[in-house]
Amino acid sequence: MENVRPTRAQADALLREFNKNDSLIKHAYAVEAVMRHFAELFNERDPEKWAVIGLLHDIDYEMYPEQHCVKAKEILSAKDYPEDYIHAVQSHGWGICVNVQPVEQMEKVLYTIDELTGLIAATAMLRPNKSILDLEVKSVKKKWKQKSFAAGVNREIIEKGAQILGMDLETVIGETIQGMQRVAETIGLKGDM
Repeated sequence: MENVRPTRAQADALLREFNKNDSLIKHAYAVEAVMRHFAELFNERDPEKWAVIGLLHDIDYEMYPEQHCVKAKEILSAKDYPEDYIHAVQSHGWGICVNVQPVEQMEKVLYTIDELTGLIAATAMLRPNKSILDLEVKSVKKKWKQKSFAAGVNREIIEKGAQILGMDLETVIGETIQGMQRVAETIGLKGDM
């Protein structure tokens, strides 16, 4: 049986079925927007696919944190998601919780920007205006160097991802900020602008 292409609405409903935590849902929306942004940046023919994969990347995290990226395969397979979507979702946990390596450009982007969206969001929240709309790369780089700031963000993964993509870190940070700016209000980072 041929898998049916999932729509954004179906993916969002599935995300909300398995995730009730507002922070996790906002993170999913941030990653979705950044994935769409990178798909357009790279002139990919299917930005919607990239976005849906970004939206669902942490589908199993709230309910099954100890089986993150493993349970995702079960959940998505049960809903007849295409194998390439499942592989992409799992690949962002490469070397952390699964041995599914990011191969496609889309997977490499997801691997790189997942943690980075958290660092950028944390940086924006500390600003007086609590806004991402005028956040600059240099502000994120400054916080990057403070290992105690957003200590849960694995900076090595972001650096490794940027290398895999063949992009410098500043460019990856800048493009990720731009992607997140598209959904600033949705993810609570419009601030006092």
